[in-house]
Amino acid sequence: MDLLLYVAGLLIFLLLWIKAKGFEYVIVHHRWIFVCLFLLPLSVVFDIYYYARAWLVFKMCSAPKLHDRRVKEIQDQVRQWKAEGGKKFMCTGRPGWLTVSLRVGKYKNTHKNIMINLMDILEVDTKRQVVRVEPLVNMGQVTALLNSIGWTLPVVPELDDLTVGGLIMGTGIESSSHNFGLFQHICLAYELVLADGSLVRCTPTENSDLFYAVPWSCGTLGFLVAAEIKIVPAKKYVKLHYTPVKGLEKICEKFSRESKNKENYFVEGLVYSEDEAVIMTGVLTDDAQAGQVNQIGQYWKPWFFRHVESYLKNNRDGTEYIPLRHYYHRHTKSIFWELQDIIPFGNHPVFRYCFGWMVPPKISLLKLTQGETIRKLYEQHHVVQDMLVPMNCLQKAITAFHKEISVYPLWICPFILPSHPGMVHPKGNEAELYVDIGAYGEPKTKHFDAKGSMRRLEKFVRDVHGFQMLYADCYMSREEFWDMFDGTLYQKLRGKLNCSNAFPEVYDKICKAARH
Repeated sequence: MDLLLYVAGLLIFLLLWIKAKGFEYVIVHHRWIFVCLFLLPLSVVFDIYYYARAWLVFKMCSAPKLHDRRVKEIQDQVRQWKAEGGKKFMCTGRPGWLTVSLRVGKYKNTHKNIMINLMDILEVDTKRQVVRVEPLVNMGQVTALLNSIGWTLPVVPELDDLTVGGLIMGTGIESSSHNFGLFQHICLAYELVLADGSLVRCTPTENSDLFYAVPWSCGTLGFLVAAEIKIVPAKKYVKLHYTPVKGLEKICEKFSRESKNKENYFVEGLVYSEDEAVIMTGVLTDDAQAGQVNQIGQYWKPWFFRHVESYLKNNRDGTEYIPLRHYYHRHTKSIFWELQDIIPFGNHPVFRYCFGWMVPPKISLLKLTQGETIRKLYEQHHVVQDMLVPMNCLQKAITAFHKEISVYPLWICPFILPSHPGMVHPKGNEAELYVDIGAYGEPKTKHFDAKGSMRRLEKFVRDVHGFQMLYADCYMSREEFWDMFDGTLYQKLRGKLNCSNAFPEVYDKICKAARH
């Protein structure tokens, strides 16, 4: 009873303090209070609901029956829009705050919202080695189900909340991408509702132009309603080897060599300064040596990037066996390293043991509650970017990132880019090894200017025939954008499918210079 009175007293004192200081002041200067008291418990409730729902739907085999009806409802909405004169562009009716991207899309307020309630795994066909899913299925759902029956995706992009639709219409990458490519390259078929309300299926051999034009199009060619994705047999563990490397030239040489080694199933690097990094290589295995298993996904475990950093600080190599699903979502708990700016003490052992089971807060809830003040602060004093550059330009790229933003750690992840048609492909006619450089955090360069610094980085990426992931803030002009991306096939399909009056062009949807 005394404990309850004590907690109630603290809560009343806190509410009075918030009232005295003002809600916006607390949200901006002490955001961790709001996150810990409200967003973490809400995030737990969200997760329990969605995972329970997904499990029940799959066990009852109700998803395929409901799917056809829901697709017809989407077709009816599109046809109704057309019958009403099609005066506005169409977009999905999913609220902008529910997306993982930190970008705020105001077009939702002016476009015709088409409601798409498709969030289920439809079928797992182990004979064909294919999983068929709806677009709002997320990576957490996929790995939970597939790993439990001995299967997995060849490429599992990191964060739990990333959806299949976002990874296809945008892009996705993981540390196995040097063998399998981007997320789009493990997709075997797409089903879309087009601007005229028709339903079409496309594969590399059936409606192939559309198949290759869909990735990176950001929903501007049609509404994705299902996808077929390749699956492969899973194993219990990832045998992960950590190698600290010092000296930028040595870092790039080591990373490039390991990325070209096909025996490595996983390759990734964390760059902690301009000349310090840890390179990680992994293989799948069913056997683990006693005493070397590290269940990094357990809530009381240190954040993964801090665990990796310990190898650098101690200047030693190391090998561990990590359960497969723990490895796939190793950066989820700390949202890579973004959570340290929101909950500065989040990696402290006391916090991890007492409250770690609620971490991380849902990115969607963070967006919903950030307010205009925090949004502007993030826009001007925070960087969330992924730039894709040829592997042979990695050293120059890290130097450019250091000069313009000096954000550390940097995430580096290799991937093979096939010479396929579409918006993103190598300069030549052969597949080429690229690397994703992910920068997430507060820039440490003096006089950082968001627009100026990012435009200079964008120019560097264009000059080396690289690409910018489209979930992030993009400052390019239309001419610069189409210099970076190949719009030939995309524009051809836009005309053929009568998209000009139905969907905005991808540039108008994502670039800051065009967004309204």
